[in-house]
Amino acid sequence: MSGREVYISAVFRTPIGGFSRSLASLSSTQLGSISKVPVDAVEEVVFGCALPANLGQNPARQAALGAGLKDETIATTINKVCDSAMKAVIIGAQSLMLGSNDIIIAGGMESMANTSYYLPKQRFGSMYGSTEVVDGVVKDGLYDVYNDYLLGVAAEECATEYNITREQQDNYAIESYKRAQAAHASVIGQDDEMSKLNAEKLHAVRPAFQPTHGTVTARTSSPLSEGATVIVLVSKEAADKYNIPLLAKIKGWGDAAQKPARFTTTPALSIPKVIQHAGLTPQDIDYYEMNETFSVVACANSKILNLNPEHVNIWGGAVAIIHPLGCSGVRIIATLSSILKHKEARYGAAGICNGGGGASAVVIERV
Repeated sequence: MSGREVYISAVFRTPIGGFSRSLASLSSTQLGSISKVPVDAVEEVVFGCALPANLGQNPARQAALGAGLKDETIATTINKVCDSAMKAVIIGAQSLMLGSNDIIIAGGMESMANTSYYLPKQRFGSMYGSTEVVDGVVKDGLYDVYNDYLLGVAAEECATEYNITREQQDNYAIESYKRAQAAHASVIGQDDEMSKLNAEKLHAVRPAFQPTHGTVTARTSSPLSEGATVIVLVSKEAADKYNIPLLAKIKGWGDAAQKPARFTTTPALSIPKVIQHAGLTPQDIDYYEMNETFSVVACANSKILNLNPEHVNIWGGAVAIIHPLGCSGVRIIATLSSILKHKEARYGAAGICNGGGGASAVVIERV
């Protein structure tokens, strides 16, 4: 990867709130504003938000001004479903590398509890009788419009294709909770969901998407939630000029896509691309962060890429920490930067899939 060097100088995030729990009173833009960022010298904000309906114009701009940034700060909202925030980071890094800016705030925000219900037939009024009410979370966040089914059905197809059993998915989810609990007790802080592990109930819960012989359950799926995360991206020139401390270097990025029904395994395409883009080999990567949209996503991609489970999501993942759609792509980068620092490791790769068949990935280097 050529061009100017791009660095992460700081990461901030809210706790991740369970659906309609501790953060439910805050809209997505309010959550974005809570993630306080330095005001001086910030030139642009790029924020992911997957469910922006009824938030008002350009939610990223609202979050930027709500956080106290200057009126002159440029702001752009990115919607790429679960990949929104990671794509925001990639776009921010590209802008810095090209010399268009020197300091950018990239992040993501989501309040699924406050996502609106839609009345699609009301533009011109109902003619007679009952009318349709559409859940915005399902319509714009959780539904495959190409195959006319919930994304969990694709997760079931993935489990069948890669022979990943119900027991494997359950055990993976339990381990994710345990890792999150251990990390948050000693390193991070408390999120809403992770303390709620009940292994006996997790094994007993019914399949959520395929009642007969199904393997994917509500407990092996990432719960609905609220939260925001931001990272401060700076050029090397700005870091030197302002004496800004640095956490990690953006080494590369990669995007991939395939058939919408196969979105679950697209990280297995984007992660090799980003490693190559970074000029590295898989053997160079010390730790991976893989967004756990479902347990089966992490299981399948780890299997395809032949990853050591002891190096994947070592502080737990979205099954336990939960998954605010427009936030998670940057949350896993922030977590990865903390892991590299805590473990004194050098390289890490983060990957996240998105509905529609896509995925993105980023490689960072601890500095």
